[in-house]
Amino acid sequence: MVKAAAGVGPVKPGPGTGRRGTSDEVAARQRMPRMERERHILEEAVRFFAETGFGGDTRELAKRARVTHALLFRYFPSKEALIERVYREVYLGRWNPYWELLIQDRSIPLRERLVQFYKLYARTILSYEWVRLFMFAGLKGSDLNRRFFALVTERIVVPICREIRLHYGLPDFDQVPPVPAEIELVWGVNSRIFYFGVRKYIYGMPVPKNLDELIDAEVHTFFDGIGRTLRSLVRPVLPEQRRVNGRGPATRPVAASRRSAAQARAPGRTKARRAS
Repeated sequence: MVKAAAGVGPVKPGPGTGRRGTSDEVAARQRMPRMERERHILEEAVRFFAETGFGGDTRELAKRARVTHALLFRYFPSKEALIERVYREVYLGRWNPYWELLIQDRSIPLRERLVQFYKLYARTILSYEWVRLFMFAGLKGSDLNRRFFALVTERIVVPICREIRLHYGLPDFDQVPPVPAEIELVWGVNSRIFYFGVRKYIYGMPVPKNLDELIDAEVHTFFDGIGRTLRSLVRPVLPEQRRVNGRGPATRPVAASRRSAAQARAPGRTKARRAS
């Protein structure tokens, strides 16, 4: 059992964590071409930081990778540069462009698209390395989380919001920009799915084996309520509020229009008021 950093509970290490290797393996590493050695160090760094956190000692990492401390820094000029490579390897390197295509594929019903997407997404993010590195980055105060959140918001969350609006016949973003509440509601689905990984790899608690069924239930629960909720959050644009060629309102404000209509219907009362 590995004792994790403060704030993150102990869990069993992932496959291969802490592996030393046989003398034959060590000899093979010593003959590695440069690119293979760099790859080997990076993969060991992913396992090492997922186990110990980003505060882990690079001397210990070098020992696990069976390279000298000086050699490690010949491949990665600083610890920060190594952490950046770990981020790119785990989060950007495992990003699947098909997710974005699937979300916007209108030949598939939206509910079905969301179920398919979240099942695929869960297979990537619910891993030992992905979950623990993400939590350690947050505890460290790193900007890695903020960068990944920005990426997911731009390429996943906002497109889902756009597709939901289209499905329910609500104004598009050109008419009414996304409101914070609808962004948060979609983020809530991501968070509930990610929490299965937190329970397993941070708290060391068991999670149900039938995650696909739970993801089905999460998406259907969300989808059944989001339409009614969004109708109260996203107000349609009234004709009086639309602009003509971007130069100003097409007509007078709504209140003024209503007053004019009332006066037109009751000219006698209007004149009587003026006479008095």
